[in-house]
Amino acid sequence: MRVESKSRVKRALISVSDKRNIVEFASQLRELGVEIISTGGTARLLEEKDIEVTPVSAETGFPELFDGRVKTLHPRIHGGLLNVRVNREHQRQMKENSIKPIDLLVCNLYPFQQTILREGHSINEAIENIDVGGPAMVRAAAKNYRDVAVVMDPDDYDKIINDLRTGGDIPEERRKELASHAFMVVSNYDRSIYEYLTGDKEKFPLLLDYRFEKKSEMRYGENPHQRAFFYHRVNSGDPCIANARQIHGTRLSLNNMVDLDSALQIIREYEKPSVVIIKHTNPCGMASSGSLVESYRQALDCDSLSAFGGIVGLNMEVDEETAGEMSKLFLECVLAPSYSDRALDILRKKKRIRLMEVPGFRGGYRENLSFRQVSGGLLLQETDTQPAEPENVDVVSRRKPTDEELVSLFYAWKLSRYVKSNAAVLTKGEKTVGIGSGHTSRVDAVRTAVHKAGDKARGACLASEAFIPFRDNIDEANKAGITAVIEPGGSIRDQEVIEAADEHDIALVFTGIRCFRH
Repeated sequence: MRVESKSRVKRALISVSDKRNIVEFASQLRELGVEIISTGGTARLLEEKDIEVTPVSAETGFPELFDGRVKTLHPRIHGGLLNVRVNREHQRQMKENSIKPIDLLVCNLYPFQQTILREGHSINEAIENIDVGGPAMVRAAAKNYRDVAVVMDPDDYDKIINDLRTGGDIPEERRKELASHAFMVVSNYDRSIYEYLTGDKEKFPLLLDYRFEKKSEMRYGENPHQRAFFYHRVNSGDPCIANARQIHGTRLSLNNMVDLDSALQIIREYEKPSVVIIKHTNPCGMASSGSLVESYRQALDCDSLSAFGGIVGLNMEVDEETAGEMSKLFLECVLAPSYSDRALDILRKKKRIRLMEVPGFRGGYRENLSFRQVSGGLLLQETDTQPAEPENVDVVSRRKPTDEELVSLFYAWKLSRYVKSNAAVLTKGEKTVGIGSGHTSRVDAVRTAVHKAGDKARGACLASEAFIPFRDNIDEANKAGITAVIEPGGSIRDQEVIEAADEHDIALVFTGIRCFRH
């Protein structure tokens, strides 16, 4: 028996890819006397659930064509959505062409974004999941929001039913909000298709239009009085910080997130069991060895004072022994690809520590571009992914570095790319013994690194991420017992620096590459 609708919403068109809660919603609409038109799989589902529905082909007088590519692109659909109810000429044309109004559009789009994130998908699968009719209907309904409501999110179904039951209509302000949301969804959808088809061809387009979606509210910003939210890049399915999973601990702050990303950027590049300790985005200890627990102990030994309240990044599953060592120190966060059950039992005893899991990050995904906000604008640059290779460097001193020194030099150089300039990194083998970061003069960075290292500076190797401008850096290194230095070269005083190295019998290596971190 057909129930006459007592609300202004008398006819609804339902065409959804995401069918969450749609049966219940359609059933409630029918209870309110709303006539339902539907397409393809949605219509079949509603019919199976004994919900009275008019197939869209019956409405248009045309069958669905070309494997469903054409079904709603018809004047009886778009006329029903776009006619202005108070416009007499519109209503005359509606009657003349036997078009009935559609008061509610319930529509979400083909799962293009989910398809392209699926590993192993084909270009044909991606193309077939580009929705045409859906966005066209959504735009039509949203344009005419004064007369038509468009619902794209299943979470809004209850609000619509409540409005119809209590007021007999959907308030105009809600219809306006729904229309605004619809245009945003379609815009993001189209942007996803553009990015997919374009790839990396346009790194620096004339109009920069990246899309980020609000994911979560942070505990606070840089300081407790500042609100902060985390937005993740639309379509990002890679093992990155945006897709990290928090498995224990209190909510993250903005500072936690920035530090965790610094840890991830560094630790994913290493093959041996490796550990980095981060404080205020700078590494204060780093080591690689035959076991994770030994790497942690060596990283901590570099600067145990700064490590208090720090962030630890590990490139292998956290085991029981390593977890036991970490539990002895107050740490804000730990990031790893996974944790053993026993490691979790140990670390979860600390209620506040945040445990983050990023599966599969080793040697993997890296952002191609880096952003920096300035007042009134945005700076965009290629990410620095150009490490110096041993075969491409120049030994400019009389004394050549030993094999052991080369290991230390390149370990220090690799890490120096992640230390705020001016930076100085001291290493012995594959572990840091002292780090100077963020200084306004390079010689002060060297002095800080030496001070942090203490007696461990003797026999260590030094990396400077930008050229050494004066020989005083080499003189300070010599006083501390440093035996080899790696730096880009390129200073107008390079010859003075080389002469100082020769005077102190220090091996000096030029990389030809600067890795400033401003």
